[in-house]
Parts: sequence; structure tokens; C-alpha cells
Amino acid sequence: MRFDLISIFPEFFTGPLEHGIVRKAREAGLIEIHVQDLRVFTKDKHRTVDDRPFGGGEGMVLKPEPLFEAVEFLLGNSIGDAAAKRELDSKAAIVLLSAAGKRFTQKTARRYAQLERILFICGRYEGVDERVAEHLATEEVSIGDFVLSGGELPAALILDAVTRLLPGALGNEASSQNESFSQTEPVQADSSAAGAQPREVRGEHAASLREAVADLLLDFPHYTRPADFRGWKVPDVLIGGNHAEVAKWRREQALAKTRRNRPDLAMTEFSQNNVANRE
Repeated sequence: MRFDLISIFPEFFTGPLEHGIVRKAREAGLIEIHVQDLRVFTKDKHRTVDDRPFGGGEGMVLKPEPLFEAVEFLLGNSIGDAAAKRELDSKAAIVLLSAAGKRFTQKTARRYAQLERILFICGRYEGVDERVAEHLATEEVSIGDFVLSGGELPAALILDAVTRLLPGALGNEASSQNESFSQTEPVQADSSAAGAQPREVRGEHAASLREAVADLLLDFPHYTRPADFRGWKVPDVLIGGNHAEVAKWRREQALAKTRRNRPDLAMTEFSQNNVANRE
């Protein structure tokens, strides 16, 4: 199995991948690891990989061009554009590490262990241009409900979790079958089931609940230059200069992404609407 790690800090992986089961799996030829410096695919003398976000806001956003080119270089073929996008081999995955992604679990690790190749895109700064998540990555993954400085640590953790599931990686194959999370995924209660009602929140607790709800939403999509990349354009609202409309769009997109990637958090919107209706 081959792992590709795309990062602006390739030296980060010098230590974590040279110990234990991962090192033994490499030496046995069970896995191959390639670390790719993203800055190789920049065009300017400063090797710039980021730019300011459209619509304003803090931080910088990783640009789409170097990431697309890095992945295409590693795959040996073009991803395509808005007019004709090429499908990826079913035995490969392009994983964007992001706090706004779907939660990584042992079930995900087992699914990844059936693949032949995984390319990890390690995000940095405020985020990654949303066109990378929509049109390049096959999935967006988070390792937990917290924010890190970049995707390098999550990539190393997932690589380890997947490697130990590969046949021959462990001395005793039963080890990976008789451990935590090996049989079934935990079942979470669904408060939206028939008969369940959201709890009403009134009065002095309403404002604090709205604040908590905002904290539980995933981040909204980020876009940076160019405004038109391979036919995939930045939403007009982010270029129009209307700050109120930008704020509204970002709120709506954050809710949509939360429903899509983390439905377990999306129920908080239920509570928020309940608060707004009761005040």
C-alpha cells in the first residue's frame, strides 16, 4: 500500500514514521511512504502557497493551484476541470485533513485498509480553498473536535491506524481483531427519532445557548485567488463587497457543512431555532 503526504513541512515526518509498526511495515515492503513538498509546485520566487481569503477575514488560505498540481504529479494524470472532471481509481483516495471534515473512526481505518493508495493533503493556515475539498479530495476527514496547526499530525495518526490493519503488519493477526473498536462502532442516540422532542430553552439561558451553538458549527468554506480556477469559480457573494451578505452566506454554508459532515452536531440548529422562536 502506498501513502503520499503532501505538506509545506515535509521534514515533519522524519521522526514519526521511523518507529514501531510503521517502520517495520516499510522495511517488510508492506507499505510505501512518499512525502511531497507542496512548495515545489509554486511559480514565484517566494514559493507562495497561500493568499488572503475572499470576503475578508483573518488568516491566509492555501491556494488551489499547487495542491491540484501536486496531486496530479503524484497520480501521473490530470484531475480535469469544471467541463470534464476525471474520476479517481476506486482503489485510491485523496484525503483532505480538516477540522471541518467527517470524523475519523476505526471503521474508517478498516475501509482505508482495503485501498491500494491514499494521498493525504495536509492543510495549514486558516484553511484550504474550498475547491480542493469539492473537486480534488475524495473526502474531508477530522481526527476529533479540536483544531490543530496543520494536517501533518492527523495524517501520521491515520497512517499508523491503517498500517496496523494490513495483513502481516502485526506479529499476531488476532491483535487487531480483539481490541478497542474492533467489532462494532458505537451507536449514538438519534434525538430526531419519532417521538423525540428538542428541549425548550428560555429566558436567561437563551443567549448562552446561541453562543454555544455557534461554537459547535464547523467552519465555513474559504476561497482565495484565483477567482476562477479551471472553471470552478468563487461564489459571487464573496466578491461583491456586501459584508452583511457575506456574513449571512458564511453562516448558511457553515450550517450546511455541519449537516453534511457532522450530523451529530447539526441537531444544535434545532435548539437554536427553538430559542429564536421562544424569545
